[in-house]
Amino acid sequence: MEAPKAQKKNASTPEENPAALKDGSLLAAVDLGSNSFHLLIARIEQGEIRPAQALSEKVQLAAGLEADTLSQDAIDRGLECLSRFAQLLQSVEPQRIRVVGTNALRRARNRKTFTEPARRILGAPIDVIYGREEARLVYLGVAHTLADDSQSRLVVDIGGGSTEFAIGERFEPRKLESLQLGCVTYSKDCFKDGLLSKSNYKCAYDRACVEVSHIRKQFRSKHWVEAVGSSGTLQAIEGILIAQEWADDMITRKGLTRMRKALLDFKHLDDINLEGLSDARRSVIASGVAITEAIFDVLDIDQMRSSRGALREGVVYDLVGRLSHEDVRERSIIALMQRYHVDEESAHIVARRARMLFDATYRSWELTDSDRELLLWAALSQEIGKAIAHKHYHRHGAYLLRNSDLPGFPQHEQEDMAVLVEGQHGKIRQELFGDSEGATLLRLQRLVALLRLATLFKYVEPLEQLPDFAINASSKGLKLDFPDDWLEQHPLTAQELTQQRGMFKRIALCLEFN
Repeated sequence: MEAPKAQKKNASTPEENPAALKDGSLLAAVDLGSNSFHLLIARIEQGEIRPAQALSEKVQLAAGLEADTLSQDAIDRGLECLSRFAQLLQSVEPQRIRVVGTNALRRARNRKTFTEPARRILGAPIDVIYGREEARLVYLGVAHTLADDSQSRLVVDIGGGSTEFAIGERFEPRKLESLQLGCVTYSKDCFKDGLLSKSNYKCAYDRACVEVSHIRKQFRSKHWVEAVGSSGTLQAIEGILIAQEWADDMITRKGLTRMRKALLDFKHLDDINLEGLSDARRSVIASGVAITEAIFDVLDIDQMRSSRGALREGVVYDLVGRLSHEDVRERSIIALMQRYHVDEESAHIVARRARMLFDATYRSWELTDSDRELLLWAALSQEIGKAIAHKHYHRHGAYLLRNSDLPGFPQHEQEDMAVLVEGQHGKIRQELFGDSEGATLLRLQRLVALLRLATLFKYVEPLEQLPDFAINASSKGLKLDFPDDWLEQHPLTAQELTQQRGMFKRIALCLEFN
C-alpha cells in the first residue's frame, strides 16, 4: 500500500501535544534504589500534586552485587517486590508511570536480566539514570517541599550504593555530583559479618572522608546557606536523635557524636537497640552515621534538617514537566547544540526531514512517540562531532552523546541517540547496535535509516520544494520512488545537477533489515 506523499503532513501522527493533566489525573514514580524500592502514586488536585499512595520495601539490591554482577537472589527479591507494586499501578495509565534505577543498576553488568522482566511486570520502561541525573531529580523533589525563597541550599541524599549532592536556589540546581559511597555497600565492606567495632566504624568514616574530599572545594559551606538531607538514612538518623533527645528537630555535629558513642556500645549490628530505630534500618545505621559524620566534617556542616522530598517526588515533578511541554531533555539538547556550535539552520532542516519521514512510516514500522522524540533529538545533535573534527564527525558525535551529562536523559536514551548519530554516515556494521536484539534491534535499525535519509535530504533544501515522491514502508524495508524527470524540471548548474543525481541514486533504494 502506497504511503501519503512525503511533503504532505500525515493527519494521524503520534501525539505531539499530550492531553492536559486534569484534576484527578494519576501519575506514578517507582524508585529502584540500591537499598529500598519506593512507589509513589500522586493525584493532580486543583493544579497541585498530592500523594495518593506510597509504599516502600527493603530489597537491598546492592547487597547482591558481586564483581558488578547482580545475584539471582537479589534479582528475585526485586522482581517479587515489583509484582506487588504492579497491583497498585493498575489504575495509572502506562505513559504516566516512570521507573528509575540508581547505583546498583548503574553498576550491574547483567542489569538487563533484571530490567527486562521488570519492564514486563510494570508495563513501563526502566530508566537507569546517571548519578548526576539522580542528584538533579533528588534536588527537584526536595525543592518542592521547602519554602520558595532565594537562599542557596545544599541537598544531600545518602543511598544504598551512592550519595548525591546538589547546590541550588529555588527549583534550579547549579551544581550536581554523585559519589560512590552508600550505606549498604559500606555496611557490607566495612562491617563484615555484622561486627561492630571502633576499627570497623573508622574504616567506614575514613573511606567516606576520602571520597567526599573530592568535592570539598565546590560543595563546602561557603557555597550555600542551609543544608537539607533527603533519603531514609538521614531521616532515620534525625528521628533517632530526636527520640533520644540528642538534638532538636535536626541533625547536628554534637548529636552525631553522641550517636556514634551509643552505637559502639554494641558488638553486632543485629544487637543495636536505639529508640527511634526501625528494624529495616538496623543493618545499615552504623555505616549511615559514619558517612554522615564524614560529610559533616569534610564539608563544614554544623547542622542539617531533613526533608520528606526525595528521588521519587522529583521523578513525579519531572514527569509533570514532560507531559506539560516543559521537558528538561529539550533544554539539554539546545544546550548541547550551543556548546558545540552546531549550525542551527542545518540541524533544523534535518529535524524537519526526519519528522516528515517518521510521519510517513511510523504505522508500518510500529514506531512510538518515544521513538519520534529520540529521532528528532538525534537529528538536532547529529553534527556536534564536527566541533572535534570533520573527519569521522559521526563517531565523535556519538562519543559526546554517550559521555556528556545531559539532564533528563537516562542511560539508554543517550546510548540510543549515540547509535543513531554514529549510524548516520559510513558503512553500518552490526557492532554499532551492541547487544541489541529482536524488536529493539529492528527499532534502532529503522531509526538509523530515517536519520540517514534525513541527513541526505538537507541538501535539497535550497530548492523550491521537495520532489513529489512516494514512501513505501513495509515490515522489512523502505522504498522511496522519485519521478524520473524531476531533476530535469529544475534549473541547476551542471555541478549541482551532478551532486543531486548522485544523492538521489543513494536515496532511491530499498533498505533491508536482517
